[in-house]
Amino acid sequence: MRIALIHALAHSVAPINEAFERDWPEARRMNLLDDSLSADLAASGRGLDAAMHERFMRLGHYAVDTGADGILFTCSAFGPCIEAVARAHAPMPVLKPNEAMIDEAAQGEGPLGLVATFAATLQSMPPEFPPGVALQTALAAGALEALDAGDTTRHDALIAEQAAALAARGCTRIALAQFSMARARAACEAASGLPVLTTVDSAVRALRRRLKPN
Repeated sequence: MRIALIHALAHSVAPINEAFERDWPEARRMNLLDDSLSADLAASGRGLDAAMHERFMRLGHYAVDTGADGILFTCSAFGPCIEAVARAHAPMPVLKPNEAMIDEAAQGEGPLGLVATFAATLQSMPPEFPPGVALQTALAAGALEALDAGDTTRHDALIAEQAAALAARGCTRIALAQFSMARARAACEAASGLPVLTTVDSAVRALRRRLKPN
């Protein structure tokens, strides 16, 4: 199986490739990176407009043209754009980065704590959860900037700090909203004492189930 991984942040490339290597190593991967997507979304003030939708549609077409059997977008702030790509290429599996994790998180009981390092994600992602999920959100301010600067220790610590705060607010489990945050899983578990879901692990499991059901 050939899986196209489409990224808007360079930091997302390693976590998802590591998850594939660990959990589905026989899958052939190709990586597409456009690191201007998140920057342009943050700077434009126009949200997910027609131009942004068109950019995602072109990325999807390119991935299909290379022979992809499935597409996984790793950029969590672009849900409606990815949904349009999925409709255009159905029935091929085209996954948003968070949909598999959302499915798994929705099966738990009690409030779910959602941590992000990119503010736009906390606007786009909560509506994707089923109505019955009690959601508490937190922004790990400064974590993404720390990661950009190569300070992975501070990145993980800032995320873990928010995980602990969500635990104190009564959350029963923590979800890390972005692929680039997966490296902070252990720190969040230690700080919060709660189970922590990551988008990378959930996404690989979901793609494998859909493309290799047996």
